[in-house]
Amino acid sequence: MQTLEKQIKTIMPVTITGSVMQTLGITVTAAGFPAPVGAIANIERLGEKPLMAEVIGFKDNLTILYPFADISGIRRGNRVTLTRTVPWLRVGESLLGRVVDSMGQMIDRRPQPVLPERIPYQSEPPEACRRPRIKEILATGVRAIDGMLTCGRGQRLGIFAGSGVGKSVTLGMMARYTNADVNVIGLIGERGREVNDFIERDLGESGMKKSVVVVATSNEPALMRMRAAMTAMSIAEYFRDKGKDVLFLMDSVTRFAMAQREIGLAAGEPPTTKGYPPSVFAMLPKLVERAGRSEIGSITAFFTVLVEGDDQNDPIGDAVRGLLDGHIWLSRKLSTRGHYPAIHAIDSISRLAPDICDKKHLHAARAMRRLLGIYADNEDIISIGAYRKGSNPEIDHAIEMKPLIDQFLQQAVDDEAQLADTISRITKLMLGE
Repeated sequence: MQTLEKQIKTIMPVTITGSVMQTLGITVTAAGFPAPVGAIANIERLGEKPLMAEVIGFKDNLTILYPFADISGIRRGNRVTLTRTVPWLRVGESLLGRVVDSMGQMIDRRPQPVLPERIPYQSEPPEACRRPRIKEILATGVRAIDGMLTCGRGQRLGIFAGSGVGKSVTLGMMARYTNADVNVIGLIGERGREVNDFIERDLGESGMKKSVVVVATSNEPALMRMRAAMTAMSIAEYFRDKGKDVLFLMDSVTRFAMAQREIGLAAGEPPTTKGYPPSVFAMLPKLVERAGRSEIGSITAFFTVLVEGDDQNDPIGDAVRGLLDGHIWLSRKLSTRGHYPAIHAIDSISRLAPDICDKKHLHAARAMRRLLGIYADNEDIISIGAYRKGSNPEIDHAIEMKPLIDQFLQQAVDDEAQLADTISRITKLMLGE
């Protein structure tokens, strides 16, 4: 009822039209078109279909519109007509197993399903005081995460890595093996070839059955890439509000930020940190904070962050890390050694693990982290043979345990790790129980 009332309030009772004044780069400015920011309009083109665009700002009595496609065919004086003041999405249980675009339209060449409900594509995060505490573990099926970086239902984590280190494969394993009720996966700015690769190879038939995949490839306009992330989160919120535990996977938040950078610069914002305008850093928490636990369901979110040159202090990575409840660092060094998933456990952390793990599990994870740290601190002298056995009992123990720890942390793509078995293995390995 509240949703219907909100829809009615956002309807403008009159038709608003304007005309194209000029194009600037990839934006269009219109005169006599006082539509609100976020409204959707159609721009007429001679001999072609109208071009859909979104209002992104105003300047000198002109309205700035960002098109959803190429602006070819637009000329001065073309009519601009308001079509929607607030974007809405059609949703329903029939979305499961489907692939949609940033507008919520099916793109998997299968019949359009019946979607009986409508939701706003952008909504406010739950109120802070109404968020229940996170007390339960969400199993991802990835042994290194469940064992050392245990994730709670409603937690938000980042997967940080350079290109080609195994982010997509790790996400696919999580989507297949998680015990969440629904997966919502946003592929933002991906290469077109990689979409089917991820769906068929990484996600697989079993993972796809309980998943909704939202796609905006790298060739699509920045507005489509930015909207795809919001659409994916809105779909996740829909299933959460149905009382389900949702696993939200987004690859990647960096490309989402780049899309918002293009839009912000086109709207006339000044570039600040490494060319990113202020709206980028304002938009990131609006997306991230929408995930989490509610009184009836949860959204557990993993956001991948593509860092430049494997730099952990990349501006987007640094901003996102401060918004999340933990981070997982994928190491190129481990990847080149054939260690998969290439999770660098020492540089990674789950801030909620102490709240959701039992004492034995937590003690075992900390013991494993400590041994890995001791080995890493002395790896150089160990590698060149300068260390003499017996010089330090802790280093001796770390050297002895390193192969066993690596065996625990490595996992084949088709090897599902059950949560109970993972906890049993790590406690037995580290505590002898």
